[in-house]
Amino acid sequence: MFTIDDLSDRLGGYLPAEEIQQVRRAFYYAEQAHDGQRRRSGEPYVTHPLAVANILANMHMDHQSLMAAMLHDVIEDTGVSKEALAVQFGEPVAELVDGVSKLTQITFEDKAVAQAENFQKMVLAMSRDIRVIIVKLADRLHNMRTLGALRPDKKRRIARETLEIYARVASRLGINTIRVELEDLSFQAIHPMRAERIKRAVSSARGNRRSAIRQVQNALQTRLDEHGLKGTVIGRQKHLLSIYRKMRDQRKSFNEIMDVFGFRIIADDVDSCYRILGMVHNLYKPVPGRFKDYIAIPKANGYQSLHTTLFGAGGMPIEVQIRTREMEAMANNGIAAHWLYKAGQTSHPIAEGSHARARQWVKGLLEMQRHAGDSLEFIEHVKNDLFPDDIYVFTPKGDIMELPQGATVVDFAYAVHTEIGNSCIACRIDRHLAPLSSRLESGQTLEIITSPGGKPNLAWLNFVITAKARSAIRHALKHQQHTEAVQLGRRLLTKSLAEFEINFEELTDPVRQQLLKELEFKDEAALLEAIGLGNCVAHLIARRLVELARGEAIDASGSSSHGPVTISGAEGMVIKFARCCHPLPGDTVIGHLSIGKGIVVHRSECRNLQELKSDPEKLIVLRWSDDINEDFPVALRIEVESRRGLVAELAALITDAGANIERIGIEDRDARLSIVNLTLVVRDRTHLARIIKRMRNLSHIGRISRLGN
Repeated sequence: MFTIDDLSDRLGGYLPAEEIQQVRRAFYYAEQAHDGQRRRSGEPYVTHPLAVANILANMHMDHQSLMAAMLHDVIEDTGVSKEALAVQFGEPVAELVDGVSKLTQITFEDKAVAQAENFQKMVLAMSRDIRVIIVKLADRLHNMRTLGALRPDKKRRIARETLEIYARVASRLGINTIRVELEDLSFQAIHPMRAERIKRAVSSARGNRRSAIRQVQNALQTRLDEHGLKGTVIGRQKHLLSIYRKMRDQRKSFNEIMDVFGFRIIADDVDSCYRILGMVHNLYKPVPGRFKDYIAIPKANGYQSLHTTLFGAGGMPIEVQIRTREMEAMANNGIAAHWLYKAGQTSHPIAEGSHARARQWVKGLLEMQRHAGDSLEFIEHVKNDLFPDDIYVFTPKGDIMELPQGATVVDFAYAVHTEIGNSCIACRIDRHLAPLSSRLESGQTLEIITSPGGKPNLAWLNFVITAKARSAIRHALKHQQHTEAVQLGRRLLTKSLAEFEINFEELTDPVRQQLLKELEFKDEAALLEAIGLGNCVAHLIARRLVELARGEAIDASGSSSHGPVTISGAEGMVIKFARCCHPLPGDTVIGHLSIGKGIVVHRSECRNLQELKSDPEKLIVLRWSDDINEDFPVALRIEVESRRGLVAELAALITDAGANIERIGIEDRDARLSIVNLTLVVRDRTHLARIIKRMRNLSHIGRISRLGN
């Protein structure tokens, strides 16, 4: 059994004696605190923190992380407090233990909510000290190694959580050794039969292909020696989940996947990497389009390497990765390499850069957390953002921005800065104007055009793919809706109070506070928002305010007529136009206060209003503003004689009249007649009448009717 003496011997290779002694002291403290406790396997509980510390020692983590690993269950599972740990081992270790400790189990109806809440808390702990997540990953890895004692259903639940969250976090931080083992252990827990079959097949395939692998490896090593290039060639093994995913997603057989031989060449420096690349391309022909330079443009997690695929003897595919020793350490340990170099009192730009990128990623998580509506929305954002296939685009100044495959202009704008995303109105891709929904490709140069009055559009949520953009847009839309609802609520309440000849602004503070207290609103903005969203009726609120102001009750039959509210069509999210009747400027309109939506505008003859008139308090007389500069949709039904070129003729007529076609559909009534259902975008009722008049001049056009209840 692995002991503290074994761990101390291992730590002697990179930690000074006094720090090793502190780690030993933490172990003895944990051993005493967990005395009498046992794991489900029957082993003493202290074997778990010791194993977690050993995983971290393999990554050359610092002594404080190792002490936190020893103590990480002490706060949760024993009577020891965080303050007691701070006295014994110092504040940094106590903070780490507090962040890594098993999070307090809250009782939730849904386990997905519990998982989301716990991950959200872990993000907060990571923001204080990034080492929290490294210790947490080591803790989860040892738990996955010892799943055997649990029930099958519990194994699968823990494995799925590990695969969805912890393995992805390990990948995002570049800790490849932990990521691969977490994925394989999770795969074996979720699909034990499939994992066992693939494992046996891999073992058999390696035996059959050993001579071919050795032949390629010797050829590469010989060519390196001939060119005087220092480098070590090693075989690269595929792990179980990777093989399974390729078989499933690419619909390939096991033999097709195992026919691809993988090798890694470890060089002394970056210059040698590129020289070795030239050498292997001379030895074997490269496959076009299968070369990637992650040294010049590292991945988001700091990973650097040259990747190329070659045609070997007999057309056998060979995948080769070329990197330096430092890059190899980064690929295996990721952000943990930062402490690997610090342990030797040196720093390395690759490790330092990885640490900075990790902190930037955590900062982005915190921003998403602030914007997310709840923990489940947050965790969905994180899942979507953890495993991107990357593209690289450029800012006008030549800076490289990394984005997921399929990202759009709006994703890029939010990646630069949230405020740029919120205020972007247009963009140029390679100096040419392009739609905001354009999908980006590697190598493009983007210039975002912003406006102080620019606002996020609800339609953006249909095409953005990055979590940062999605959460920032939702947050901005919520804020926008709140602002617009408050403004509308103020207008409605001011209008209602005018019926009683009272000015809203002149109401005294005690009167306002009394009303807020009665209706249980925290402040005036919340009340006005509720009125604007239709959750409260403005006239009833006005009557109560008048009663409080005058100190007398108003007769319930008092004035309930509302003066008309002026609308312009540009109010935003809290005034919507009914799709049932498509009101236009010039139509007589009535508004209906719809709970949670604000005012929905209908034409006064709309049949849907008849059902709504049973609640007259929620009906508002509206009038159109004199200076409207907006476009509105309207639906038409046109009977026409069937003929070739009909749609083109109608489209030309409508375009010439200064309108746009939003939707068009044709249905045959009989062999001679067809029905055209047309949705146009026009300025007002007069504009529509002009278009209809021009249509009627066409000989083959029959009856034209405006649709709407």
